[in-house]
Amino acid sequence: MAFNEDSRVKIPSLLHLSKLGYEYLSLKNCTWDKETNIFTDIFLQSIQQINAELDADEAKRVFNEVKLLLDNEDLGKAFYERLIQETGIKLIDFENFENNTFNVVTELTYKNGEEEFRPDIITLINGLPLSFIEVKIPNNKNGMIEERNRMKTRFSNKKNRRFVNITQLMVFSNNMEYDNADIDTIQGVFYASPAYGKPVFNYFREEEKFDLNKLLKPEDEAIEDFILKDNNLVVIKNSPEFLTNKDPNRPTNRVLTSLYAKDRLKFILKYAIAYVDESSGLQKHIMRYPQLFATKAIEQKLDEGIKKGIIWHTQGSGKTALTYFNVKFLTDYYQKQNIIPKFYFVVDRLDLLTQAKREFSARGLVVNTVNSRNEFVTDVKSTAAVTNERGQAEITVVNIQKFSEESTVVTEKDYDINVQRIYFLDEVHRSYNPKGSFLANLETSDKNAIKIGLTGTPLLGTEYNSKTLFGDYIHKYYYNASIADGYTLRLIREEISTEYKMILAEALKGIEVLEGQIPKEKIYSHPKFVEPMLNYIIDDFEKFRLMNDSSVGAMVVCDSSKQAKQLFELFNLKIEGEEDSTEYEVHQAAEPQSKYEIQQKDKRKVKSAALILHDIGTKEERKKKVEDFKDGKIDLLFVYNMLLTGFDAKRLKKLYIGRLIKKHNLLQTLTRVNRTYRDYRYGYVVDFADIREEFNKTNRDYFDELQGVLGDEMEHYSNIFKSREEIEEEIADIKETLFHFDTNNKEIFQQQISEISDNKQLSKIVKALGHARSLYNMIRLFGHFDLLEKIDFKTLNRLHSEASNHLNFLHAKDAVENDAETTNLLNVALEDVIFQFTKIREEELILADQLKDTLRKTREELAGNFDKKDPEFVSLYQELEKLFKKKKLNEVTQEDMKANIGTLRDIHEKIKELNRRNNQLKEKYQGDQKYCRIHKRLKEKGGFTQLESKLHEALMAVKENADLQILQNHHILDNEGYLNRMMIKLVIDQFTKENKIQLNAETSKFINNLVVQEYVNEFNNQTA
Repeated sequence: MAFNEDSRVKIPSLLHLSKLGYEYLSLKNCTWDKETNIFTDIFLQSIQQINAELDADEAKRVFNEVKLLLDNEDLGKAFYERLIQETGIKLIDFENFENNTFNVVTELTYKNGEEEFRPDIITLINGLPLSFIEVKIPNNKNGMIEERNRMKTRFSNKKNRRFVNITQLMVFSNNMEYDNADIDTIQGVFYASPAYGKPVFNYFREEEKFDLNKLLKPEDEAIEDFILKDNNLVVIKNSPEFLTNKDPNRPTNRVLTSLYAKDRLKFILKYAIAYVDESSGLQKHIMRYPQLFATKAIEQKLDEGIKKGIIWHTQGSGKTALTYFNVKFLTDYYQKQNIIPKFYFVVDRLDLLTQAKREFSARGLVVNTVNSRNEFVTDVKSTAAVTNERGQAEITVVNIQKFSEESTVVTEKDYDINVQRIYFLDEVHRSYNPKGSFLANLETSDKNAIKIGLTGTPLLGTEYNSKTLFGDYIHKYYYNASIADGYTLRLIREEISTEYKMILAEALKGIEVLEGQIPKEKIYSHPKFVEPMLNYIIDDFEKFRLMNDSSVGAMVVCDSSKQAKQLFELFNLKIEGEEDSTEYEVHQAAEPQSKYEIQQKDKRKVKSAALILHDIGTKEERKKKVEDFKDGKIDLLFVYNMLLTGFDAKRLKKLYIGRLIKKHNLLQTLTRVNRTYRDYRYGYVVDFADIREEFNKTNRDYFDELQGVLGDEMEHYSNIFKSREEIEEEIADIKETLFHFDTNNKEIFQQQISEISDNKQLSKIVKALGHARSLYNMIRLFGHFDLLEKIDFKTLNRLHSEASNHLNFLHAKDAVENDAETTNLLNVALEDVIFQFTKIREEELILADQLKDTLRKTREELAGNFDKKDPEFVSLYQELEKLFKKKKLNEVTQEDMKANIGTLRDIHEKIKELNRRNNQLKEKYQGDQKYCRIHKRLKEKGGFTQLESKLHEALMAVKENADLQILQNHHILDNEGYLNRMMIKLVIDQFTKENKIQLNAETSKFINNLVVQEYVNEFNNQTA
């Protein structure tokens, strides 16, 4: 039975989308603009339908306007703004969403020059290809990570700009449930917005209950048969796999319902997309599913007349972004009621105000700030929701201390019933005192205001808890879900080494002898104490960067502002001293160092730091330093009280805690390092202050509150720290796996693994080394130095590269040498396998990049060929195979590289031409590869007709009749004998009787065998 991605995922998905109201189109009967993939006829007709006064000429002008917008280097921002525009000529009718035209197509080619790709499924609204879906079979190699990497290659190519810019939503699925034990996006169904690089894959976990009987159209056999025939897959109609995967509760279909049900898609297009102006460039974000359901929960509460409540989303889950999305959503919500919403974001600290302003501004909101109480009095009494000339959405970020008794709407004259004030209150877990004036002033500022509290750590005392002050929970999203979804990381707590503890103890004794009894603050800021502390931090952080990557940053939370100043001063003296000695050290080097080695050593060095204290520098200077840290221009931050909450820097991965922090403030501080960044699986906390007891107490309080609030939902909470037991168990597994190998000598280790030919055994070693790389500093965790005392993690990191390279090469070698078929070789990304350079000159690197790119294009063209028994294909494949077997391509000289590039380009041009002819012939058979191959084999045989047109007419007649017979009687394919008898009759009738092609018995049997074998192969999922 056909058991592939078509039968198991693609065709069931097409049918499911058709039940959701998307009309399936055959590309054979459509016209579209090849430069944008806009279906022009549908587009022109649809926008005239939703814009009643629009004539045909104006519609064409709109098409040209859209096409022009897609040329921008703006990630599609200008096009998106035009897409959701509801004034003037509309591209989508959001008010009457059903009034739009919804279609779905498959295998539409996205092509510009030599670069092309074909998404499995493309959905259209009014002819615009706004979304596509890529599917894979379950348990495909490398899962969905491979697809994510492929999208990075495609979308970073400037030739695909228009396609990136027009796409709003992408879905990737291998039709499996999520593996919650692994945060890597290996299996499941993921959604993303486009990027000019690697897209961010998001999980989607549905929280609402759909009435599928109402939502889905009944099964329509005529539509199903049409889709199967159009995809030349009539053989799967009654296969058990196909029938199983048509179920709307299968993983892919579930998420398609969640994202493509028309009400959901309308919401996503209009409210769930944000362009964020970050230091690295413009990014396009799409709502995370907790943000989506929180927004819908807010809507439900407002519909019920409830005007306050709390959103509890764990730290790092995007509460500022949630507020932004709700400004968009609630503006429309209230405007439909002829009410003007006015938005406020209330904070209780100036640094949080600055952070919020930056985040909102980056997303395109006009942000107003309030500089005085009098200014706020004027603002809150004003009934104008938008003050900027361009009419952009606005939000006022205000410190709660600006609320006063005068900042109150108290009279009918002051209060305009058409204005609805909406307060988003940041960090409502903190101890707001109802007896204090600030909270009272907030409450009385507008009795009718909507108050939405935001918190990630709702931990309060028993007297004044958050629910009493701000209402019940509107929506909740816990640590475990956030970690499972890959939005936040678990933390690793490291104790300082025993040796360093002894050094500190000696320093403290020396200070007491020198100074006598002095206050603790002075002791911990004394140079004799600070200097070894700084040395430890720098040494530890440089090792961390060497083991991981040089882009990460660190923060030191100091015991006092005096200690922070002293650390910063000593740091600068240390850096200046190192710079002065650099030239001497170079001259004294025992042997020459390569440029690569010097660069690597230089990258891990900690060379810059900033001091962030409220009394150091101006507000603008501090802001600039914070931005520089986020941009990677500063390695290390020294802080005391600032930046411990509300500070988000993804590259911050190491936190040095130098003082005891209490209660919820501790959780807030720890989660500064829990943001996702590159391939990091953990954030790291170095514990100078012994926070264990306080953390355990805080955690117990947290559990107690959760138990009271959540009851049975307690099972959804998981500890932010990875437990000691988990870590010890993982370290023991790593030691056991590596027991028989010399992990102290890289050369011997390389020799040992080179002797391994078993892929499974080597995969286990690579996995263990990779995990050791993530947990490299576990040797110091909890002070249990005996766990890995004989393993040098610096070496393990290098061993991982060696083992990975050898495993990749084994896979490629197996593909070339051990497979009779070509599929494996062509599906292996050889360019990623063979180019694992550790040292290389710049000119070699340029040539290597050219070779990799040419190899990729050649491999992809060969893999895209559907007739691999064609003698011409076999010859070209053998040329590639010969080139690969000859020698490791990463060991060749520059001259060899140039020659190989020439050879590959020649193969590439020839296979392109062969594929062009194949595809041209395939279209004559309505895209059916089977009959294209049959046609070619008969042409090669010759002897019974010289006219290809006559051969085509006969085979098309066979195809039409055979497909109809199989659709009507699915048992035919279970009985090969009956299939032979049926097909020989069709062949003889169509060739001799209808098309007057004379056949002898041998030729009739030859044609029949070809046709039957193609159907049987397709039924059994075998290559023809």
